Amino acid sequence: MRDVCIVGGGTAGLAASIFTARAGLDTLVIDGGESILARNASLENYPGFPDGVDARRYLQLSREQARNAGAEFELGRVTRVEPVAKGDLEQGFVLETEGGEPIEARRIIAASWSDSEYLVPLDVGRIQRGSKYFVDTDEAGRTAVDGVYAAGRLADEPHQAIVAAGHGAKVGLAVIHDSDANFYHDWVVPEGYFTGRGREVPPGCEEIDDAERRKRDELARTRMLEAFEDPLDEEPTMHPSVEQD
Repeated sequence: MRDVCIVGGGTAGLAASIFTARAGLDTLVIDGGESILARNASLENYPGFPDGVDARRYLQLSREQARNAGAEFELGRVTRVEPVAKGDLEQGFVLETEGGEPIEARRIIAASWSDSEYLVPLDVGRIQRGSKYFVDTDEAGRTAVDGVYAAGRLADEPHQAIVAAGHGAKVGLAVIHDSDANFYHDWVVPEGYFTGRGREVPPGCEEIDDAERRKRDELARTRMLEAFEDPLDEEPTMHPSVEQD
């Protein structure tokens, strides 16, 4: 049984997976194969990229970061979710997928805009607005069903990549705090930041000396230079209704 299963490999789901995996939770992302962000011609309002960034490149790097953190990915579509044991949510949930084996998880993050039909058996509180369905959540992404969360646009967050990423991270932190993970903050700090004040390094945090800091900086710069060395040979995905026309 997985600690957490994230349904949706877009911006919100990827951000959540980075946090849960880094906290030591066994994390599986079920990726439907396309993020809405892949439709962007150019992602130009995401902090840290002064002249914008190719949206598909951003998604690739986010997936790589999630894998580096320990998250695993499975390509597929979830069709139904229900408790492993009826009336006992502490036993976790079983997810049925198209053409795949059932997957069991203690907690679920739904980040699959705009598909939420698989949540109907759980009665999480879906809100219909026109042809779309949102999931009712509290401020941390928790639904009416213990152990089930929603992140990003599915949780009625604004339709912007930076908002989806931030909300996904917030929901990931809620999952961590609701789990048995020994966790304080996900911080990497200079040597002595805690110990220099007579404190133990809190769980989830890490102190590194200057040599290690420079080593990590060099690794990060090298990887980014490689990633952006050549243009990405991928075209934006057009909206399905345009393709049909």
